[in-house]
Formats: sequence, structure tokens, C-alpha cells
Amino acid sequence: MDAFAVAIAVGSRLQKPHFRQFFRLSFHFGLFQFLMPIIGWIAGSRVAELIHGWDHWIAFALLLFVGGKMILESRHKEKRAIELTDPTRKWSLVILSIATSIDALAVGLSIAMLKIGIFKASVIIGIVAAMMTLIGMSFGRRRGERFGKRMELLGGVILIAIGIRILFSHLMI
Repeated sequence: MDAFAVAIAVGSRLQKPHFRQFFRLSFHFGLFQFLMPIIGWIAGSRVAELIHGWDHWIAFALLLFVGGKMILESRHKEKRAIELTDPTRKWSLVILSIATSIDALAVGLSIAMLKIGIFKASVIIGIVAAMMTLIGMSFGRRRGERFGKRMELLGGVILIAIGIRILFSHLMI
């Protein structure tokens, strides 16, 4: 659902997303959601305590950074070239992919502790994340076309809210 919400925010930010942008975001979100449980599973219980203490802070910081950047850019009146601020490219794509998949790393660690195989679950997680990303981007794109910069602002707020939710859900446990 985090990937879905972030995809809505990204889709609303992009004025007229290309097929390549849909593909890049859904592929990377699906790939990271596929890989992170495997990495967590491989790391096993040794690293679980170290990562468990910081995963929510990392996700929060990454989402705060990207969401804050979107909010600041929504306040600029001039239009910039889409390539300069395209969240489906370069470090923005990597940061969003990591931020939305850190929980999957924890899932992999949990599955390792239960001594259960991870590959089939990771494939399913990756495919579902990729599909939800496509749906979210489509929904966000329609809202972005209609509401413009306000949706970019809302998208940034949504990313920060997701980061806060992740942080509080881990701190309250």
C-alpha cells in the first residue's frame, strides 16, 4: 500500500507521464519489493536487531526528504523541465524504491526466523507491488491533470504522512 500511495503522489506530480515513467516506477518498486525480503531473509536473525531499530527512521527520513522536495517544488510558479524533477529517474527513483520497500526487508527477516522459504513470497510481493504502482500512477495522473500543482503539494504531504505513519507504527510497538 505504501508503493500504491507513493505512486499516486508521483502520478499526480507528472503532468503527462510517458509509458517509460510508468514502467520505470512500477518495475523498480516491484524489483525492490521482490529483493528486500530476500535480502532480509539472507541477513537472518543476526542483523534483525540492528535493522529493526533503525528501519522506521530510515524510511521516515527518505520519505520526508522526497515529500519535502515535492512540496517546495509545488510552490514554484515557473514550470521546470520535467527531466529535472522527474521522480521516476536517478536518485529520486532509488530513494522512493528503498523507502517503500524497507518494511519488506523486515518481512524477510521475520520469515528467516520462522525458517520458511522466501522466494515464492518475494515473487508475489514484487508482482503485487508493481501492479499497485501502475494503478496508483494512473489514478494520480488523472488527479494531477485536473488539479495541477495542488496535487503535487498533496503528493508531498502524502509522502511525509506515510513516513510519519511508519515512524509512529514502529515507535508505538
